[in-house]
Amino acid sequence: MTLLLASILAATGCTWVHMAPGASAVRVAATAPTGCEKRGEVAVSVKHSIAFIDRNPLRVREELETLARNEAPGLGADTVHPLSEPVNGDQRYAAWRCGG
Repeated sequence: MTLLLASILAATGCTWVHMAPGASAVRVAATAPTGCEKRGEVAVSVKHSIAFIDRNPLRVREELETLARNEAPGLGADTVHPLSEPVNGDQRYAAWRCGG
């Protein structure tokens, strides 16, 4: 039982989401950028708890941001910004094309 609990606690800090090709070029803005074309919105979601143990909120936020960046190239966007704070592992982002 102790080994199982230790494994779960160790997993709560792990990052499972990896950057997709092209996503590393996507900029994350704190607010809506000016002079850019809105390309859409994306809803992203990750596990915020495992076996009723909350994961590290910073890791959850990083994974949500990575997922939003992964979606941006498919929308023809090069910038994303969060529309809200994460709630239970869910978050919405707006996607923008700011470059040429």
